[in-house]
Amino acid sequence: MHNTLYGPVAPEIWARFAAVKLLVCDIDGVFSDGRIYMGNNGEELKTFHTRDGFGIKALRSAGIEVAVITGRNSRIVENRFKALGVPHIYQGQEDKRIAFNELLQQLALTPAEVAYIGDDIPDLALIEACGLGVAVADAHPLVAEAANYVTRIKGGEGAVRELCDLLLQSQGHSLTPKGASL
Repeated sequence: MHNTLYGPVAPEIWARFAAVKLLVCDIDGVFSDGRIYMGNNGEELKTFHTRDGFGIKALRSAGIEVAVITGRNSRIVENRFKALGVPHIYQGQEDKRIAFNELLQQLALTPAEVAYIGDDIPDLALIEACGLGVAVADAHPLVAEAANYVTRIKGGEGAVRELCDLLLQSQGHSLTPKGASL
């Protein structure tokens, strides 16, 4: 077992972490707690955790690509991930495999070099397709069962940061701060 900041990880799973060159993320239930706040005038609000933002910035600084693929469309998501410097933002993707395959071709990667983090049934296909499938701690039971790794932290509360820290640690990158949180 590999001892990590978040507890022990089996060697075969640790090897999967070490092979990742691209992290692909769902949004709702992963970066947010899954709740969508609706105003009287149709405005939509979500919350994001700054620790997740810092983790994404740290991955990008280490040369690990980051992408988001979500089934919904939201200006909030576009603004948040542009601010984090994420170049690959796919919204309105009912079948996430189409965007995923486009990313693989564009970046010349194999599925074994990709990690995907999700929380619900629409994420199953990519969790099973990637070299490292990750479910957040409060994921649907079928998603957690299919994942190679289940975070100890819930979606919207720092689960993405946990995954980022483990990816960096498995690849020998420093976890020291470089820049401000977003």
